Amino acid sequence: MENKVGTVIWISGPVVKARVERELDMMEMVMVGDDKISGEVIELEQDVATIQVYEETTGLKPGAEVFGTGLPLSVELGPGLISNIYDGVQRPLETILKSTGDFIERGVQVAPLSRELKWKFTPAVSAGDDLKGGAVLGTVPEGFVVTHKVLLHPHMSGKVKKIVPEGEYTLDDVICEVDTKKGVEKVKMYHRWPVRVGRPYAGRLAPSIPLITGQRIIDTFFPIAKGGTAAIPGGFGTGKTVTQHNLAKWSDADIIVYIGCGERGNEMTGVLVDFPELEDPRTGKPLMERTILIANTSNMPVAAREASIYTGITLAEFYRDMGYDVAIMADSTSRWAEALREISGRLEEMPAEEGFPAYLATRLAEFYERSGRVETLGGEMGSVSAIGAVSPPGGDFSEPVTQHTKRFVRCFWGLDKELASARFYPAINYMESYSEYMDEVETWWRENGDRDWKVMRNEAMEILRHDDKLQQIVRLVGEDALPDEQKLVVDGAKLIKNAFLQQSAFDDIDMYCMPKKQIKMMILIMHFYQRAKIIINQGVPIYKIRELTILNELNRMKGKIENEKIEDFEKLLKQVDDEFDTLIS
Repeated sequence: MENKVGTVIWISGPVVKARVERELDMMEMVMVGDDKISGEVIELEQDVATIQVYEETTGLKPGAEVFGTGLPLSVELGPGLISNIYDGVQRPLETILKSTGDFIERGVQVAPLSRELKWKFTPAVSAGDDLKGGAVLGTVPEGFVVTHKVLLHPHMSGKVKKIVPEGEYTLDDVICEVDTKKGVEKVKMYHRWPVRVGRPYAGRLAPSIPLITGQRIIDTFFPIAKGGTAAIPGGFGTGKTVTQHNLAKWSDADIIVYIGCGERGNEMTGVLVDFPELEDPRTGKPLMERTILIANTSNMPVAAREASIYTGITLAEFYRDMGYDVAIMADSTSRWAEALREISGRLEEMPAEEGFPAYLATRLAEFYERSGRVETLGGEMGSVSAIGAVSPPGGDFSEPVTQHTKRFVRCFWGLDKELASARFYPAINYMESYSEYMDEVETWWRENGDRDWKVMRNEAMEILRHDDKLQQIVRLVGEDALPDEQKLVVDGAKLIKNAFLQQSAFDDIDMYCMPKKQIKMMILIMHFYQRAKIIINQGVPIYKIRELTILNELNRMKGKIENEKIEDFEKLLKQVDDEFDTLIS
C-alpha cells in the first residue's frame, strides 16, 4: 500500500532529497513523482530523507510527491526465476519488452514472476506436520532441468493446518495454511526477501569439494571450492567475460546466476543472444534451463547497478536453500564500485582513495561473505560460489577495487595483457595468481583422482617459477648461454604452458577437460620431464631430447585424446619410456 510520505526538495542525478511528512524507515522502498519511479531511502536526517532512485530523474521537479511502501528493496522468490532475464531491481525485461516495447518506460511496474502461469505442485507435507522456517512444502518442475522446492519463509514456523492436493496452481493461489504463534498464515508458492539481508542457514560447512570448471589452469593449478570466492581481474581485452562464460557453461554448479553489472550494451547483448543458444553439456538442454540473467548495462541508472549485485546474490541464496550448488558470476564489480562512487559523490560524502567511498571495502566484504557451503534450515547441503570480475583501469592491479577484493577472496586469477596479446588463453598469469583452497580440496582429488595430484602440481609450479627467473637471463644474453640443465627447465615450462595451461574454448575436444584427463596429462608431462632430467645428468645433450617425436604428441594430446578415452594416455606413457630407452641405448 502506497501512502504519501513527503515532497521532493532537491535533485542531483539519481539522488533525491525529500521533506518527510510522515514516518519513514531507512532502506524503505519509495515511489517518486507522478510516474512513480522507484527508489530507496539511504539517509534520514531530521525531517529530510535522501533517496537513491533506480530510474532516470529527467523532468522530475521539486514539489513532486513521494509515496512510501513500508517495505525494503525486496525480490520475489518462487517458481519462474529460472530462464528469466531481469534488470538490477528484478524487473523482467522480456515481459516489459512485450508490454512497452524496446525501451523501458519510467515507472513501469511489472510483477517479477508471472501470475497467470500454472505450476504443477506436488505436496511434501501433510496436515498436522510441525514445520520450521525453510522447510520444503512441496516441489514444482521448473523447466526440464530444475526441480523447484517450495520453501516456507525462513521466519515462519508452526503446524500445517491445511495443504492443497497435487495439482496445478498459480502463484497467487494459497497452497498451505500454517498455524503460527501469530495466528493462521496463508502460504503461497512464493515469498519476498530483502536483498540486503543474507538468508539464514543452520550451519556453515568447510569448502572441501572443488568446483570443477573443466579449465585446467583453474582446476589443477588454482582451484576454487564449492562455496568459495574468486576474483578475475584484468584489463580490457584480456578475456574476463569469455572466462566467466566458460565457467558458467562448464562448471559443475547446478544453477548459474549471471550478473552483467555496468558492462557495455553490446557485450551484454552478446550474453543475452548467446546464452539461450548454448547447449548445457550436462543435460543436452539449453543452458538457460538452469540460468538466471541480470542485465544492467552501463547506460542504465547507476543506482540500479548498485542494487543488481544484491539482487543476484539473494536469488543465488534462495536456490542454495533448496540444496543446490549455485555459481554467481558478477561482471564486473568495478562497475558496481563506480556506481557507489558516483552516488557517494552526489551525497557529498568524504572521498577515500581514488574518489571511492570509505565504505568500499565493507560493501565488497558484505557481498563475498554471502557465499559459502552451508547446511540449510531444511537439512539440505547447498553452496553459493561467488566469482567476480574486476576491471582495473589500465590493468593496474594496485587500484583500490582490486586490492580490496584480494582481501576478501581466496582465489585470484589475474589476467595478463601480454598473454592475451600472444593469443594465449585463458590468459591467467600463473605467476601472479593463487588459490587458498589447495589444502581443502586435496582430499577430494586423492579420492577421485590421484594421490600425487598436489605433489605434481607443486613440482610443475616450481618449474614455472624457475623458468620465470631464467627468462630474465634469456632476454639479456639468449638461451644458448644457459647450461643444458637450465635449458631443460625452459623446455619443461614451455611444455607445461603449451600442452597443459593453454586451452581453446572453441575446440570441440579441448574446450572441457575432465579431472581424470587433467591428471593423466600432468602425469605424462612430469614423467617426460623427470626422464629427461635423468639423462641430461648422464651427459646426453639437450638437442637429442628436443628431437624426440613424442614431444609433438604431448603438445597435441589435449586436442586429440577425448575425455572418455583415458586409456590412450597409457599408450603415450609407454611411448615416452620407449623413446627414452632407445635414446639411452
